[in-house]
Amino acid sequence: MTSKLKIVVPVVLLLVLGGVYKFVLAKPEALPTPKIAGTVYVLPKEFLVNLAEGRFAKLGVALILDPKDHSLADAATAGGAHGAAPKPPEGFGALPQEAVIRDIVTDTLTDRANNDLIEREGREGLKKRIMQAITKRTDVHVEDVLFTDVAVQ
Repeated sequence: MTSKLKIVVPVVLLLVLGGVYKFVLAKPEALPTPKIAGTVYVLPKEFLVNLAEGRFAKLGVALILDPKDHSLADAATAGGAHGAAPKPPEGFGALPQEAVIRDIVTDTLTDRANNDLIEREGREGLKKRIMQAITKRTDVHVEDVLFTDVAVQ
């Protein structure tokens, strides 16, 4: 009997110590950080803009909003007495100041050379200009501008 106790007691003690370590002392597993922390807001209506030399482009634009920006949440709760937001005009979403953002995108892209939209470097430069103008002219906090679809004719 004592020989069995010599084996059982250390095994039970190791199990108890292992459980205490796992549930009390061990650090919790770190959650992976998301690759995109903000909200991706796709502007609902595509853009059709005139480029230089009689060409045109049709493109979709999305914004990555700052995760601390509550513009969309504020827009959803603003409005009527029952908490319903007023319906925006057709082709517009719930983002406040969306008309100004659409104006900025259109102004930035109009009369550009088609290569500015076809080549990667040109697109990145245009995205930076749009983001700077949005930051300067609106209260919307944008982390990045995305061109979701681009067709140049």
